[in-house]
Amino acid sequence: MKSRILVLAAAIALAAPLTAGASTASLPLAPPNISLANVKAHLSQLQSIASSNGGNRAHGRPGYLASANYVKGQLDAAGFQTTLQSFTYNGATGYNVIADWPGGNPDDVLMVGAHLDSVTAGPGINDNGSGSAAILETALEVSRQALQPSKHLRFAWWGAEELGLRGSQYYVTNLPTAERSKIKGYLNFDMVGSPNAGYFLYDGDNSDGVGSGPGPAGSAELERTLQDYFASIGVPTRGTDFDGRSDYGPFISRGIPAGGTFTGAEGIKSSAQAQLWGGTAGQAFDPCYHRACDTTSNINDTALDRNADAVAYAVWTIATAVPPQTVWSDDLESATAWTANPSGTDTATLGLWERGDPEATTSSGNKQLGTAVSGANDLVTGRLAGASAGAYDVDGGITSIQSPPVTLPSSGVLRVSFSWYLAHGSNSSSADFFRVKVVGGTTSTVFQQLGAASDRDGAWAASTADISAYAGQTVRIVFEAADASGASLLEAGVDDVKVTRQ
Repeated sequence: MKSRILVLAAAIALAAPLTAGASTASLPLAPPNISLANVKAHLSQLQSIASSNGGNRAHGRPGYLASANYVKGQLDAAGFQTTLQSFTYNGATGYNVIADWPGGNPDDVLMVGAHLDSVTAGPGINDNGSGSAAILETALEVSRQALQPSKHLRFAWWGAEELGLRGSQYYVTNLPTAERSKIKGYLNFDMVGSPNAGYFLYDGDNSDGVGSGPGPAGSAELERTLQDYFASIGVPTRGTDFDGRSDYGPFISRGIPAGGTFTGAEGIKSSAQAQLWGGTAGQAFDPCYHRACDTTSNINDTALDRNADAVAYAVWTIATAVPPQTVWSDDLESATAWTANPSGTDTATLGLWERGDPEATTSSGNKQLGTAVSGANDLVTGRLAGASAGAYDVDGGITSIQSPPVTLPSSGVLRVSFSWYLAHGSNSSSADFFRVKVVGGTTSTVFQQLGAASDRDGAWAASTADISAYAGQTVRIVFEAADASGASLLEAGVDDVKVTRQ
């Protein structure tokens, strides 16, 4: 594999900071290059197990238990604390392999998982021997390097995923609430060596604006970490929706942030995707999906190598990171001196920014959201619903609202993060916008979402912008929304604004 750039600015903490007494002695370390040969050796073992047990490694079949024992044996020898967790489904016993690396903050757990079972039709080498082998080799590299992460590392190989996420659902459901709350992030790797590969990341920040919306808070940071890796090797990525098809489902349903990679299943690669990544347009990403031909011959070595290294990059970057310091934050639950129309130049006549408890509106879908990301209040463009969706939407031009002053440290990587949405009808255009500006010695736009001549429903997304250029200054954060298309239906909202220093 190509050498990779470790972008220290990408090091993140997912939710709660480290508790007092947690180890912060280990500074972020350069992620290792995971051996493709070693990953493929694990795949050969899984293929051999399937071949010796009726051609598959499915739930309740001897090939699955043999697969679980193989993984557990590797981890036991490497010094992990392992558990073979049993559960019952369809009258058959299934197993999850859970492996904890000793050390790290027990109240701040990073979990990495992949399903180990196949369908009954075949050995399941891409689906999902590929993800299972990639995280297994990453775990073994953790042992070889005697990694001392600040977070506690836990790896999992799930059973009966192919029957409806049964193993991961059993694990999450039966984990005591106090233990579940310690899991600050879950990374899922399901099918990472598809022959006609794409490079997809779970859309944690909902930047695609389609499907199920963003993942729980912290998912955007997980996605960004994986984006950083692929950007460092010059491979473009695209989002894939949290559609519930893999083992992240039970985690996000309980508010645990999630992320991961995916190289495609039975979906057909488009011409645009083939131009982006190579491969063959008009054919499935994995032509052997859920078939007997999903053998060791059904693997794209390049995709498998890149994704295995992405697993290691994410584990090393996240698990060894010192959590960022919160410089300033506002969940908008109380009045904190936000100023509407701070420059006195706004032109909007309706739908002006205000802080309050918003009322929901709909017009061909959700437009103004009636719930905040946290608590009851947010910043919203005209919080009342009125008699129709257009009664209090933004009209007549631009509306803005400005934060109280925020004094920034003079050093470190500084970021502003916020939850937001922009909703509009099909009468919008690119003249409409939602913008975020930072005002200090100079003024700069750090985020922008333009309108379009299509319907866009309101859905909370999370974004982060680097504002390190303003280090040492006292700044204000300004949110703007504009109906500049002439009578277009447009709403916007903001919640949970935070400035951090890494």
